[in-house]
Amino acid sequence: MTTIQNRQVAVRTAPDRRSTARVVLLAALGVNVLIVAALVVVTGASPNILITLGRIAGLVAGLLMACQFLLIARLPWLDERLGMDRLTSYHRWTGFSLMWALLAHVVLIVAGYAQHDAHDVISEVFVLSDTFAGVFLAIIAFLLVVVVGATSARIARKRLPYETWHAIHLLTYAIVALAFTHQFVSGTTIASTGGRIYWILLWGTAIGLLLTGRVIRPLLRNRRYQLRVAGIVQESPDVVSVYIEGRNLHELPARAGQFFVWRFLAKGMWHRANPFSLSAAPDGRYLRLTAKAVGTASAALRDLKVGTRVYAEGPYGAFTTANQVHQHALLIAGGVGVTPIRALLEEIQGHVVVLYRVRDERDAVLLDELRALAPVVRVLSGPSAGQFNAESLRYLVPDVWSRDVFVCGPAGMTNAVLASMRELNVPDRQVHAEKFSLAG
Repeated sequence: MTTIQNRQVAVRTAPDRRSTARVVLLAALGVNVLIVAALVVVTGASPNILITLGRIAGLVAGLLMACQFLLIARLPWLDERLGMDRLTSYHRWTGFSLMWALLAHVVLIVAGYAQHDAHDVISEVFVLSDTFAGVFLAIIAFLLVVVVGATSARIARKRLPYETWHAIHLLTYAIVALAFTHQFVSGTTIASTGGRIYWILLWGTAIGLLLTGRVIRPLLRNRRYQLRVAGIVQESPDVVSVYIEGRNLHELPARAGQFFVWRFLAKGMWHRANPFSLSAAPDGRYLRLTAKAVGTASAALRDLKVGTRVYAEGPYGAFTTANQVHQHALLIAGGVGVTPIRALLEEIQGHVVVLYRVRDERDAVLLDELRALAPVVRVLSGPSAGQFNAESLRYLVPDVWSRDVFVCGPAGMTNAVLASMRELNVPDRQVHAEKFSLAG
């Protein structure tokens, strides 16, 4: 068995944008936790410890719900540093934490009041619903949270179409309305003027950022750029490239490696939104996406008519040279995951090695373009077993420690590469992967 040695390499001086973004997020959360704690102290504890703990759990749940809005707002500053994959992961774990906080809130409040009133738990639920305005709304909100949380579990998410999952997630806005009403009607901790002002500012900021990122900015950009299909190119029997033109495209803040959520306003397609990455660096004249035309939505791309209007949300993603640490890079692509890799080759200035995994070399789309842009392109075909283990990668790219690693492809391949990078002790800040998952 060969021992893999770690190597010390000179790292280019560059700000760690990911760490900065994480620190900002944690600092914002920490400040708000301190404010909530101060409100609890100022308000005073309930004579019953369970009720006090229940109120704290309710405030934490409200704070986590506001955090969820921030994470799904698709704010460029966060997205360009952390990427949608990480934000989606944070969103998922925050969502599960929110469910536990709400469950704790319900259980502790009901148990505390049942103990205080000398009732059984079931009877106390009805007593609270009759006594306190807003409790019934809170119960409905909790049940809706359970529905949204259940459909966000990995097993359910894989089975649900994106449109169905997204429609269910719209219940989040009903949850917010119900929870906000409940807190203002029944909440004692935020009953003071200061508490109400803080809670309104918190939620006003969260909702304002969400509306800006998800509604206002996309509408303004699409109105400004007036995107249309300029041409369709058949790259292979099952892969097509779509060229998009528009007005003032040189002002669009898009970078190689990023993706858009595209909606083609054609019959049978306008209601579908699909994330496709740019397969060429933006040149101010055209945006190009390349997709495998096998799914219902992707297959319809080949039948698009020139002039079809396009509604695009984005650009999104941290899979760019902005987060590059070293001058040189290793780019690893699998199948149609080659598209952002191809685009990145136009921006990376140092020495580049490209590893392109396909079942057969005849399936290697855009291969001629890769070879024209990169000094070293290796096509890996045949059985995939072992091609991306640590020893294989070290053999193929002996100086992998002195390169940034960009990987895009099927989940299995991507996970294998990431595991090998950890085994090779390649620093996390040098490894970049994008699966184009979307939070909310």
